[in-house]
Amino acid sequence: MRVPRLVGLMAVDARETARAQGLFLAAPDRPDFHLTVVDYVVRQYPQPGAEVPRESMVYVWFDFGEGEGGGGVREPRIPRPPRGGLQRELDEPGDAFEVINR
Repeated sequence: MRVPRLVGLMAVDARETARAQGLFLAAPDRPDFHLTVVDYVVRQYPQPGAEVPRESMVYVWFDFGEGEGGGGVREPRIPRPPRGGLQRELDEPGDAFEVINR
């Protein structure tokens, strides 16, 4: 049996997909995994497509580990963005009927 791709699925869908394939799921980072519903799977082991016996355990994680994924530090950006575009913020628009009432 091949392990299905669970990354990107919500917890409830990952559990249903694994159950339908005859696999068990465990989430080391979620002790309350059976209550988790809308969090998304970000990692899994074994990898999708791996051959495993029926009723094998598949591990899923909902948070990236330290140093993995996430946004990271984005500043400073080098090279700097190109100059140009809007140079100042525009004033708030006035009353739409102000010109008509004059």
